[in-house]
Amino acid sequence: MFDLQTALTKSEIEMKMQEVPSLLLAWYHQNRRILPWREEVSPYRVWISEIMLQQTRVRAVIPYYERFLKTLPTVSDLAQADDDLLKKLWEGLGYYSRVRHLKAAAIKVMEEFGGELPADYKLLQTLPGIGEYTAGAIGSIAFGLKVPVVDGNVFRVLARVFASHIDITKPQAKTVFTKLAALMLPDTPGDYNQALMELGATVCVPNGAPLCEACPIKNLCASYNTELAELLPIKSEKPPRTVQEYTVLIYCHDGKVFLQKRPEKGLLAGMWGFVMQEGIAEPQHFEFPVVPLGKSKHIFTHIEWHMVGYMVFSKEASADGIWVTPDELSGKYAIPAAYRKYRDAIGENIG
Repeated sequence: MFDLQTALTKSEIEMKMQEVPSLLLAWYHQNRRILPWREEVSPYRVWISEIMLQQTRVRAVIPYYERFLKTLPTVSDLAQADDDLLKKLWEGLGYYSRVRHLKAAAIKVMEEFGGELPADYKLLQTLPGIGEYTAGAIGSIAFGLKVPVVDGNVFRVLARVFASHIDITKPQAKTVFTKLAALMLPDTPGDYNQALMELGATVCVPNGAPLCEACPIKNLCASYNTELAELLPIKSEKPPRTVQEYTVLIYCHDGKVFLQKRPEKGLLAGMWGFVMQEGIAEPQHFEFPVVPLGKSKHIFTHIEWHMVGYMVFSKEASADGIWVTPDELSGKYAIPAAYRKYRDAIGENIG
């Protein structure tokens, strides 16, 4: 079959594979969270929710999702949307490459698939920003395709149920757990995939002890009532993040603020922000008066920005960009969360 790296026998593994789906589905139908993308299912709505939910908690996503769908209710609307509007709708969610991929995918859907997402697992993966996981979610939930969905929650549930000691940071883990998940799919793959993810998010939780007494499959779980539950899944430590230091300059003049667009590649690509200089500068380093705004830190996946900010009351901004009013800054231009501390300081000084 495949190597789960477990002490369970083949018959024990097969028994769990057969019995888990029905118990999990019954639990899900009684206990699932009421979420807007579940109450009115369509390929477009599932797609938008799955992209937003990447790296983002459900509670944080809901208001963004509802605002996005109200503004852009169809694939056609998304394909034609103004880039600044899209970024504003996404402001605060982070990982802005997601929204760029959304628009690019929407354009491709309009041009190549007649405005409808394809009901095909492989074709879905040809769309920008859609990999195996997202294609599996859209395919199974919106189209009923019998394809698995394997994310961190699914890794955790399956590793604990089968007492697997596979290191989930290794490529082998995705292959093994995807095969396992696929073999366990019932005739309602969308509900089952959501049930697995729901269990991992609400019961078989990642941080701290799992809530085993509330688990519908605890009696089938090889880690239940053992110390293994909190030790699994096995995950190698990530290398430390790279620290980058910057000085952020907020130029202000005549009631307006200076914005600079970041390069089209790299972190926060194409986003509006403030002038940044490498290194941490002290007030005495400047040849012009500045107002210190304090230090700030922002954590990306592999990089940390350590910043110090200054308000500069001057019309001579040392870069190309645009001057905008505080109202325009608030209503039109999306400013990434990395600059939140300094963006908020604008209202205190010139609002």
